Amino acid sequence: MWDVHYLPLYDTVASAVVAIGNRYAAGHVVQPHSHKRSQLLYGATGVMMVVTEHGAWVVPPEQAVWLPAGEVHSVHMTMGPMETHSAFVRPDAIPGLPDRCQVLGMSPLLRELLRESVDVPLEYDPQGRDGLLMALLQQEMTRLPVLPLSLPFPRDKRLAKRCRRLLDRPTPHDSIDQWAESMDMSRRAFTRLFRDQTGMSFAAWRQQACLFAALPRLAAGEAVTTVALDLGYDSPAAFTSMFRRALGAPPSRYFGQRS
Repeated sequence: MWDVHYLPLYDTVASAVVAIGNRYAAGHVVQPHSHKRSQLLYGATGVMMVVTEHGAWVVPPEQAVWLPAGEVHSVHMTMGPMETHSAFVRPDAIPGLPDRCQVLGMSPLLRELLRESVDVPLEYDPQGRDGLLMALLQQEMTRLPVLPLSLPFPRDKRLAKRCRRLLDRPTPHDSIDQWAESMDMSRRAFTRLFRDQTGMSFAAWRQQACLFAALPRLAAGEAVTTVALDLGYDSPAAFTSMFRRALGAPPSRYFGQRS
């Protein structure tokens, strides 16, 4: 069903999993909200970024993000138009699912199951065709690989503000010394604080911010050279090397293999 107004009904139905589809224009922002059910949010087209108080997650075309029940989040359609399919899962329905946000790689089978599931009514016969489809959907959701597309935010307010500023205008040239000086900290104290608060080194976090900025543009077909130079990389080769380290393939092959 393609109607966001069904969302309040999800918490009242007995079905373990219910699904919905939506379409959004490029640049649309779904304002901060939460659900009593966990959500598998799949972007069939476009690129989206999910933001919570804990961090940000960028979702390439044809991939998904997992949002645990109760997590307040906003969704930014950074490249569109967007078509999304969501499965809302009762928290007790599938043991062992993640308790934190994660970007997940979608299998071809699960993509098709989600496309079919949006036409299943909220109340369905568990023993009928719809029930079998939803049961298989639940099984496949436990098999998805986690993609390295998260960007945790620190708890320290000053550091979080600086991180959000870099995420808005990423560059590979910001240095530890610059950030430490701006916060009146020694290099050693800063690096320790940054890792303690984010679980990542400063260099890895900065690289991930650049990757977040690049993905929507590359998915839209922009040239690697243009994106690399706009982000401040010294050469397309340096950018491609960063991309390969993060996602396991150069941009041309990564986007060529998504389907």
